[in-house]
Amino acid sequence: MLQDLNRVLSTYWQQFLYVLPKLALALLLLIVAIFVSNRLSTLIGGRLRRRSHDPLLADFLTRISKWVFVLIGLLLAMQIVGLSGVVSGLLAGAGLSAFIVGFAFKDIAENFLAGVILAFNRPFHINDTVQIKDQIGHVEALNLRTTLMRTFDGKHVFLPNSLVLKEPLINFTRDGNLRQDFLASVDYGDNGNPGQVQQLLLEFLRTHPDVQHETAHPPYIILEKTNGTTADLRVYFWTSSDEYRRGTLQIKSDLMQKVKVMLQEKGYPAPNLAQ
Repeated sequence: MLQDLNRVLSTYWQQFLYVLPKLALALLLLIVAIFVSNRLSTLIGGRLRRRSHDPLLADFLTRISKWVFVLIGLLLAMQIVGLSGVVSGLLAGAGLSAFIVGFAFKDIAENFLAGVILAFNRPFHINDTVQIKDQIGHVEALNLRTTLMRTFDGKHVFLPNSLVLKEPLINFTRDGNLRQDFLASVDYGDNGNPGQVQQLLLEFLRTHPDVQHETAHPPYIILEKTNGTTADLRVYFWTSSDEYRRGTLQIKSDLMQKVKVMLQEKGYPAPNLAQ
C-alpha cells in the first residue's frame, strides 16, 4: 500500500518537475505581456489623443488594445504549458459546459459589443450632457462594459453599455444650441393689448447678452390664451448649450426675474411667470 502511494507520488513529482520549466516560462511570458500591453496601450493612446478630436474614442481604443495584448500573452502562455488543447477539447466535447460559459458571459459580451458601437457611432462626447431614461448628467467615460455619467448633484452613475445603446438617448449639448421657453401671464389693462406686451418682451430679449439673435435662432412669442385684460404669452428663446447648467437653468432663471422687473417698470402689474 505504502509502496503504491510512494510510486504515485513519485510519478506526480517527476511530472511536476517536467512541467515546472514550462510553468516558469509561461508565467514569465504573461508578466512580460502585461508589461508590454501597458506600455504599448499608453503609446497608442497618446498618439490617438494627439490625432483625434474625440478623446472618448481614443480612450476606448486604448483600453481595448491593452486587453488584446494581455489576451495574446495569456493564449501564448497556455500554449507553452499545453492547456490550450485541453481547454478547446473540453469546450468542444462538452456542449453543456459551453452553453453555461456562453450564458454566464452573455451580458459581458453584449455590453462590450455595445461599447464598441457607441465608441465608433459616437452619439455623445466627453462632457456632453445627455439623458438616458430618468438619468441626466455629464458623460465622463466610456468603459469596456459601462458608460460613466455624473449627475448635477454629484452622483456617479454606471450604466451598462447595452442599456445606453438600446434606450432613447437625448443629447442636450451636441448641437451647441438649445431652445427654452416660459409662460408669462400679463395684465395689460383696459387701454393696452397683447401686441404691445409682445413687442416689449421681444425688445428685451434682443438686448439680453445670453439670448441668441441669429437669423436661424431668433426669439419669438406666441399668444396662447387671453381672458379679459390678461394674456398668456409663451416666450421662446435660444441659448448656448455648451455649459448645460448655466445655459438652461441659470440663464432662464435670470431672464424670468428680469422680465418681471421690466414689466413692472413699464407700469404693468406683477406678471405671473411659470415653466
